[in-house]
Amino acid sequence: MTESETPTNETTNTPETPTNQPAPAPETPVNDAVPAPQAPVKEAVPAPEAPANVTAPAPAPAAPAGEAAPEPVAPASEVVPAPAAPAPRAARVEPAPVVESPPEVEAEQAGDPVAPASGVFWGTGRRKSAVARVRLIPGEGKILINKRGVEEYFTELQEQTAVRESLLVTKTEKSFDVFVNVHGGGHAGQSGAIRLGVARALLKANVEYEPALREKNFLTRDARVVERKKYGQRKARRRFQFSKR
Repeated sequence: MTESETPTNETTNTPETPTNQPAPAPETPVNDAVPAPQAPVKEAVPAPEAPANVTAPAPAPAAPAGEAAPEPVAPASEVVPAPAAPAPRAARVEPAPVVESPPEVEAEQAGDPVAPASGVFWGTGRRKSAVARVRLIPGEGKILINKRGVEEYFTELQEQTAVRESLLVTKTEKSFDVFVNVHGGGHAGQSGAIRLGVARALLKANVEYEPALREKNFLTRDARVVERKKYGQRKARRRFQFSKR
């Protein structure tokens, strides 16, 4: 028997692969397992709480059968106020006529001394060399000086004001008529004499006029007079011009 010949009755041991059994899957080691990524958990957002003083509107009552359901009422916060209607135009009111009250009533309401309603009141005033006799009678404010009006007798505003000053201070310029007889001196002296005479006559008419008159010195006699001329001089103080030679 030669080497090239192979015996037929000898079988060769070859690995046999079963056809019906599946191949086992490779096992993954436990320590090398990678955990699956977990999805992030969403945090629950708390719902906003309603204020304690706000109450939920009560449900509208159910309408009975056969009637239309009432319209839902909007909540108070959503109600839009209706535009205000224009105010009606006020009726034109005519001003009431002004009724002038007598001076006595006005003085009583203001708390001033009240002028007497009747009587004749005399007063004598002096200033420099002028003498004035004054007579007051309750009236409407007429002033006569030597039977002439005050604007006609005195042309200067300062002198006209001096005659009325005592009446203006006591607020009686419309309560008395003034009649004056004056003589002597000039217009400045006569106006000062009349002012003093009117003040003294007012004091006799009502003693309550004294504080107002005394405050303005209308009851004080002005004693200033012209100083006399001196012997050997041109005037009271003026001397003649001196000449040495």
